[in-house]
Amino acid sequence: NSTACQIAITKSSTLWLFLLQTDKLDPSRDTVFFRDGVRRIDFVLSYVDDKDGEKKQERRRAFEANLEKRGLELETEDKSDSKDQKTYFLKIHAPRDVLATYADVLKIKVPFKKSDIPQSQDVALEWLTQPFRLPSNIMHPEPDYFTYHFDKTKTDFFLIGDKDTFFPPSTRNRIVFYILSRCAYYKEGQKDREKTGIKRLLSNGTYTAAFPLHDCRYWKKGRNAEERYNLYKHWARFLCFYKEQPLNLINKEICDPKIGGSIMMCPLCDKNCTFWRLDSTCLSSWQSHLFDNEATVFFAMFMGIWVTLFLEFWKRRQARLEYEWDLVDFEEEQQELQTRPEFEIKCTNRRLNKITQEMEPYLPLHTRCARYCLSGATVTFWISLILACITGVIAYRLAVYASFASIIGNHKGESGNHKNKTLLVGGLITPQLATSVTASCINFVIIMILNFFYEKVAIWITDMEIPKTHLEYENRLITKMFMFQFVNYYSSCFYVAFFKGKFVGYPGNYTYMFGKWKKFRNEECDPGGCLIELTTQLLIVMAGKQLWGNIQEALLPLMRNWWSSRKGRHNPENHYSRWEQDHVLQNFSQLGLFYEYLEMVIQFGFITLFVASFPLAPLLALFNNILEIRVDAWKFTTQFRRPVASKARNIGAWQEILNSVAILSVVTNAFIMAFTSDMIPRMVYLYAYSNSTSMKGYINSSLSEYRIPIRPQNMTEDNWFRHFNTTCRYRDYRHPPGHKNEYTHTMQFWHILAAKMAFIIIMEHVVFVVKFFIAWMIPDVPSDVKARIKRERYLIQEHLHNYEVERLKLQLSASFITEPQTSETSLTPDKHEVLSECL
Repeated sequence: NSTACQIAITKSSTLWLFLLQTDKLDPSRDTVFFRDGVRRIDFVLSYVDDKDGEKKQERRRAFEANLEKRGLELETEDKSDSKDQKTYFLKIHAPRDVLATYADVLKIKVPFKKSDIPQSQDVALEWLTQPFRLPSNIMHPEPDYFTYHFDKTKTDFFLIGDKDTFFPPSTRNRIVFYILSRCAYYKEGQKDREKTGIKRLLSNGTYTAAFPLHDCRYWKKGRNAEERYNLYKHWARFLCFYKEQPLNLINKEICDPKIGGSIMMCPLCDKNCTFWRLDSTCLSSWQSHLFDNEATVFFAMFMGIWVTLFLEFWKRRQARLEYEWDLVDFEEEQQELQTRPEFEIKCTNRRLNKITQEMEPYLPLHTRCARYCLSGATVTFWISLILACITGVIAYRLAVYASFASIIGNHKGESGNHKNKTLLVGGLITPQLATSVTASCINFVIIMILNFFYEKVAIWITDMEIPKTHLEYENRLITKMFMFQFVNYYSSCFYVAFFKGKFVGYPGNYTYMFGKWKKFRNEECDPGGCLIELTTQLLIVMAGKQLWGNIQEALLPLMRNWWSSRKGRHNPENHYSRWEQDHVLQNFSQLGLFYEYLEMVIQFGFITLFVASFPLAPLLALFNNILEIRVDAWKFTTQFRRPVASKARNIGAWQEILNSVAILSVVTNAFIMAFTSDMIPRMVYLYAYSNSTSMKGYINSSLSEYRIPIRPQNMTEDNWFRHFNTTCRYRDYRHPPGHKNEYTHTMQFWHILAAKMAFIIIMEHVVFVVKFFIAWMIPDVPSDVKARIKRERYLIQEHLHNYEVERLKLQLSASFITEPQTSETSLTPDKHEVLSECL
């Protein structure tokens, strides 16, 4: 809350001067209309004169002439009227006829009858949620209508009140952007397929920006427009964080000095590591028990079921929004049929479409295979690069562990005035903890660097594949980005959870990374287990990602505002037009929401895949999302230009990714509880090996014994002479020296392994059965939404039938009047027969 307040105070102070200045705007220029005050500005293009002015001016003339041929109306603001005295602004208005034509082409749904079904409540006890709800006029500013695809030939079938406001601004700018994306900029008589679309004109600098206007200022209502103001007031303010969004067992023998203090452990590394007492890990064992206990099992199972509930209720919420936003009959084929302009430009080959019987561009098979191979090789290279970086971090952990063990161990042996201080440090910071924290921080930095480069590479290789449709482009980019982010963010956690401490060997026969000649002995887990280290890894990566993301999203725009306000103080011109206000805002890119989805999906993976190791991860995510919602709302309402409207029935490929992560989370948490946690070994000891109903003796049973030979090769002479024991202990279940099967696994090891496998099978089956039962029991679409959809389809058929009958009556009546009397008499029976059949 304090962070949110600081952000809010800083934001207010940096924007105060800007608000004072822009309140002095000329009312005739602070508008969303042309100079006549009647025609609405649906889109704005900006450009400047530069050294390539003639060539760019020729492109602009051709482009604007073609726009006018398509029926758009243009109006230019000279650079002398702009703030910087350099920028021209081209305002675009779409007349009613153009809107009607393209609304028909794009199958945009519009109202034809007011809904006669009463609004149902989402929850039974509405009064409990009332403090968290927004006013009804904000959530539902317009009455509910039944809608149908617009048909230009049946305008009187629809509820058209004011023809100028029948199509809302979001629909208007969507239509205009559709035209801009497909309009050519070559002269009449010429034919150059590459010279098409506003995106290409933006990339070559002919225009500097293209954006629709916000309807009003975010701090003040406009003329018959207050959507942006309401969003800022009820969504973007941090004091509204609680409001809904306007969418539509262990006995600690380790710490006992008589037990843990008397057990001498074998060195954890070669050369620099010494023998050590078990009680030195008392603190880390206590910390591990915070999460490694029986309650964690039930929490992990609960989270596996909660994920299903979350996804199922999201489907219901999505179905309700799908109906409220007129997307019920919005088929994906509409997007599939809309070929990307880039595909049309780059694919020069043509073939006959068997469905439409029209010639269409296509990418030959050999070209497509070559591009896919290059794309696959690039993705494989970058994923291999991630694994190489993880291997490097593991090598770092193996190399520096000995250094930390030597430093901290030597500090413990110091005498004099600093003895107590170093003992305190050594008690709190163990070599394992120091290694884990530093390695996690290094890994986080590597993750951020690789993310920066791969984001650009993923877009490049997706563009290189030349997907045919926008939907295909998004799905391919989503697959590449999530595959990379999954390996990048989770690979280090998978290493700690499932590989560290599992392939160690035993004293005298240790396993080495890169072979024995490299002396990189594989890492061992703490006597308390590897779970606390997995918690540390998860906390640093997850919290670091959230912190860095919020810094990027909140502080950087604030610094930009502060710099802009400083520049404004030295500029005597304070009269900015509406298009200039929006022009200085940040551009909302085509992939703007893509990164928001990706951030939430990665967070979803952190709180589900490894929740057994860090049960506080969902709480951390909740606090982050409360802040993130308001930061994003503030950005969208104050820092970004108005995005171009686009429609989608659902969240697309992200839904399948969430379902896959939810299923994988059951498996990963079962393996974490079985192989990373110490719960199963404790339970096996308690019920199969304990002489009483307590855990007394568990620590001793979980440690194996090794006979120390005459000065081992991996131990310095000083360490050997300072050690008087003939044996040391290590974490494993092996027969002691002198046994006929010395240093081989005991029967207890196999019992524990069998118990782990049984636990995994039982937990997975229980959770999966409950998950699938819940998914089957909860319908994806609420019953009231189903009723509304059926009612709407029934009324569409009824009203269309009545409409056609009435129109036929009028046509027949008109023909009776205009035809001669004799002819009328002879044809009357036939026409009555036709009318009767229609009726």
